[in-house]
Amino acid sequence: MAHNATGRRQRPALIVGNFLSASIETTCPCEELSKRLAAEGRTVLTASHYLSRPARLLDMVWTAWSRRNRYDVAQVDVYGGRSFLWAEAVCAAMRRAGKPYVLTLHSGTFPEFASRNAERVRRLLDSAAAVTAPSGYLVEKMRPYRSDIRMIPNAIELERYPFQPRRRAAPALVWLRAFHAMYNAELAPKVIALLKPEFPDIRLIMAGRDKGDGSLQRTRHVAESLGVRACIEFPGGVPKADVPRWLNRGSIFLNTTNVDNMPVSVVEAMACGLCTVSTDVGGIPYLLEDGRDALLVPPGNAPAMAAAIKRLLLNAALAERISTGGRLNAERHGWGVVLSQWDELLDEVEIRCAGESGSDTIRAANLMGKGTS
Repeated sequence: MAHNATGRRQRPALIVGNFLSASIETTCPCEELSKRLAAEGRTVLTASHYLSRPARLLDMVWTAWSRRNRYDVAQVDVYGGRSFLWAEAVCAAMRRAGKPYVLTLHSGTFPEFASRNAERVRRLLDSAAAVTAPSGYLVEKMRPYRSDIRMIPNAIELERYPFQPRRRAAPALVWLRAFHAMYNAELAPKVIALLKPEFPDIRLIMAGRDKGDGSLQRTRHVAESLGVRACIEFPGGVPKADVPRWLNRGSIFLNTTNVDNMPVSVVEAMACGLCTVSTDVGGIPYLLEDGRDALLVPPGNAPAMAAAIKRLLLNAALAERISTGGRLNAERHGWGVVLSQWDELLDEVEIRCAGESGSDTIRAANLMGKGTS
């Protein structure tokens, strides 16, 4: 059995989430976590890589049950909506198998889902050996459902994001998210249209895959109607390995979202040294501090976002402060910091559950002894 840096035995683990990087450009945090744990020498099983949602669900449940003798502890990603049923089904299989599991909550919309499904959420969270969340926002909002949720942030491999301090911001902007209504991509061309008269050489890269809800088409239409389509590049989805290269084509990173939790794209941008301008929704104020590592504006407010960008373009000292502050923030999300938190938590769960199992054995032996005396 593998040992971690402290010499403690590392029990085999099952990681349950969306392992879809081979099919789409998106790499979920669970995928990188599994690789990091395996690199330490831990035996790691994963589920699931199937692109089909029904196939993915079946594979998760089947893996949790059929491989129950091959893992000792599990980590399960939990989302709201229909995906919550997946977590319920997988965890039911693991409870039947007698396996402890750690739940990790995701999505800025999860508190809203929990408020509509309070008993289901509370029941699932109570069943876990531990519950984590990647942001202080989710920890606070989900406290009514379980009081001891631990924050372990999403992580990045800092070495892949070379830091280039922006000592003076250029009118080169980057937007990097999936095209979906919740991320309000249409706000970006409206901001560009407000800035173009004063900064005629302004340009914007809007990189991300199309989620199919019409958001990409609406964004293109807004850009054309406002006369800024020529200023905007739409390269489509960007492979994870190419993200640093695309980010470093800009000086300012735009986060236009209406709903957010702990966006890895923002951390990646800060790691590269871009100056972040973001809406102040959901978990964003828990991640970013206005004036220190980002400039925050109200959601859907194009004039406010344009004004923040203008401040960066005209104030070199402000741009450099935001750039260097962002890098310091990103360094707290490096795998060198975050992986040790996962090791500590998994060790705690393993020790606690082993102790409980030992107590059960002792109690059973005592009962047997009483029965034969």
